Amino acid sequence: MNSGSFYSQYPDASPKERGKAVLSQIGKERAIEALRWMVLIRQFELRGEAAYQQGKVGGFYHAYSGEEAIQTAAVQAFGRDNWYVDFYRCHALALLLGATPNELMSELYGKANGNAKGRGGSMHLYTDRLLGGFGIVGGHLPIATGAAFSLKYLNKTDEAAICFFGEGAVAQGAVHESLNLASLWNLPVIFIIENNQWGMGTHVSRALATHEKIAEAMAPAYQMKGYTLNGMDYFNCYEGFSHIYQETLSTQRPVLVECVCERFRGHSISDPGLYRTKEALQKVMEQDPIHFLRICLEEEGLLDEESYKAMEKETKQEVLAAMQHADKSPWPSPATLEEGVYAS
Repeated sequence: MNSGSFYSQYPDASPKERGKAVLSQIGKERAIEALRWMVLIRQFELRGEAAYQQGKVGGFYHAYSGEEAIQTAAVQAFGRDNWYVDFYRCHALALLLGATPNELMSELYGKANGNAKGRGGSMHLYTDRLLGGFGIVGGHLPIATGAAFSLKYLNKTDEAAICFFGEGAVAQGAVHESLNLASLWNLPVIFIIENNQWGMGTHVSRALATHEKIAEAMAPAYQMKGYTLNGMDYFNCYEGFSHIYQETLSTQRPVLVECVCERFRGHSISDPGLYRTKEALQKVMEQDPIHFLRICLEEEGLLDEESYKAMEKETKQEVLAAMQHADKSPWPSPATLEEGVYAS
């Protein structure tokens, strides 16, 4: 991973010291809530992968394992009352924004009671505030820009549009067009690059001319601020996102953020990830954001091993029950095939 300094109100403190300072602000309940969300997301991805390998899930499956801290912290810091737009690695955000494990697993299975009636599958999930996961790389940034325009048009100054995309999308033209228009029109949109290092199987250093502190390098060209956060550190993400959100609401200007992380799995489940050595992957997994948050809470006396194991068991059972629900759910009727089709 590229490294260096991450945005923080406590630049001279160690990661643990910064974590303690942020923890004192958010309190035990929100920190425990964050850990539970992250564990639930990890359990959902593990069971979803297993279902895919059993042939119960079609299409592609892009797991969020290793990146859970980013969107968990973002939704907690921003709140649900914003417009969210995501790319195809969208299971976690859908869960965080209120979709149930039952409806999401049914969608993965292609069932009629799924999140998108079985028509979207793994890459296209929705809630009343999630405008969708999108499969075209970089193609969803114009949608986020449009959502921000709608907020400005309606004079809703207490909301923002939030857009997640991978570093592999950064070189796409639609990305730069969106940043340019958002800046020209003074739109309240937060563009978040989830830099997981591998935009399929090509390392970011071979894909982007500017591959360290991407947001901080790009943002000035569009007259906006750029921030770099540690995507493996929940506390740094929460601290940074809280500041960025208030700044966006105050200025009604766009912001570009890079969250530096590294996914634990291949680009999709069919990707064996042979471009990384086992040793390199093991080193990455030692930075597990769930483990880091858990240890911080344990050291502060806010969590013990028994409570954590109970959390793991509870979330695992919740996801296993969702799999059983999906197995028993009905397939879509062929009679509904043309529903929702408005052009041909």
